Amino acid sequence: ELGVELFRRLPRGLELTPAGRSALPELREAFARLARAVEDMRGERLAGPLAVSVLPSLAHRWLLPRLPALAAAHPEIDLTVHAEARAVDLAREAIDLGIRYGKGHYPGLHARLLLTEEVFPVCAPALAHGGPRPLRRLADLRERTLLHERASAEPSLSWSAWLRDAGVEDVDPARGPGFTDAAMLVEAAVRGMGVALGRSVLVADDLLAGRLVRPLPGGRAAEYAYYAVTREGHERHPRVRAFLGWLEGQAAASPASG
Repeated sequence: ELGVELFRRLPRGLELTPAGRSALPELREAFARLARAVEDMRGERLAGPLAVSVLPSLAHRWLLPRLPALAAAHPEIDLTVHAEARAVDLAREAIDLGIRYGKGHYPGLHARLLLTEEVFPVCAPALAHGGPRPLRRLADLRERTLLHERASAEPSLSWSAWLRDAGVEDVDPARGPGFTDAAMLVEAAVRGMGVALGRSVLVADDLLAGRLVRPLPGGRAAEYAYYAVTREGHERHPRVRAFLGWLEGQAAASPASG
């Protein structure tokens, strides 16, 4: 078929020709890949470790409360959550899957939309109804402390834009404490420190539990969303495929999914 002799038959076995010895490394790797693909299709590698990189805020406010459901559905998966703000290099680091917050443009990676968000003001119930008058419109923020998320590039998280669009001119949009982690911002709002621009994915559980309220009407669709990303082709690995399926199910059932 090839027109090239790859081995010679000897009385007690086979001997590779120079051409056969030259082709052996590539052929060995090709057959190894084929064997791994067959294992994947059989599901023989579902049990074992899985490393996931997640933003700390999403890890604490959304993923962690749902992990008992993962343990029940896939007890054979040994999950390790790397909670870190940086975007890990999936091609070089021992991370199977990352959850990124952005616009979905991730060259060289397989990306799936996981969760969209809405942004709206939130605060503790006592803060919404305390003070000289209840908090019912953006102009009432003159008498409230503003809380800020300092690290995110999401445009809709800027108080200056909200106040400008509402025509509120006598409120300093930069005043008030700021936080470089969104989970800390939500906790500060729960503790009554002020009014925050809440991201629906991160505040959904607190709204359901009554720890936070939406005191003002209206909200805005965030320009960023959460995406699950893997190396190209790695999404077909049994553990990654199982975790992605579970993750997408949790996202679809989330009250914050938009």
